[in-house]
Amino acid sequence: MKKRVLPYPPDCAPPLLCPDLKPVLTAHKNPWFKVRSRGSYYTLEYDQPQVAILPVLEGKSVVMLRVKRPLIDDCPLDIPGGGALPGETPVMAAMREFAEETGIRIKDPARFVPELPISEMPGRMPVLLSVFRIDLTAAEFKARKPHDSEIVSIEAVPFPDLVKKILNGEIYLGPIIAIIARLLLRPLAAGGPKDKC
Repeated sequence: MKKRVLPYPPDCAPPLLCPDLKPVLTAHKNPWFKVRSRGSYYTLEYDQPQVAILPVLEGKSVVMLRVKRPLIDDCPLDIPGGGALPGETPVMAAMREFAEETGIRIKDPARFVPELPISEMPGRMPVLLSVFRIDLTAAEFKARKPHDSEIVSIEAVPFPDLVKKILNGEIYLGPIIAIIARLLLRPLAAGGPKDKC
């Protein structure tokens, strides 16, 4: 069994998790991703690291986006994220994507704190998603500038409402549920009842 996954350093791309699966053949390539055959597995692989940003507002809410997603014909609640541009480190990508999608520009990369990475699709994607947390003030949220046109709206969702929105299906993107669940479960794990065993 492998050791627990640790946060990746913010300046390093996540490693390929299956380097021993061979031969490696490219079945399809486009500007965004490749489909590869690795042994008997087909994988979906991005050319650049992918990042997700968990913006926590005043320790009470998560800043979420309603994003146009034509492939599922919806504008679901999501968090900022996307792919690195050539030459960008994951933290640089997180800073840029966050600014583009929220209109909030944070110039200090140290404020983007690496969290545990997650697997978006373990049967097809051999690289984990880099996750960063950014803590925001109400003033920063209020002073946000215009954002990308694919963003329909920006909402500050209080922690209790996150639970309701996950349970009623309003938040239904798997990676987003996993990232939010970690955030909400931390206090329970820290102050929960002690195991008697």
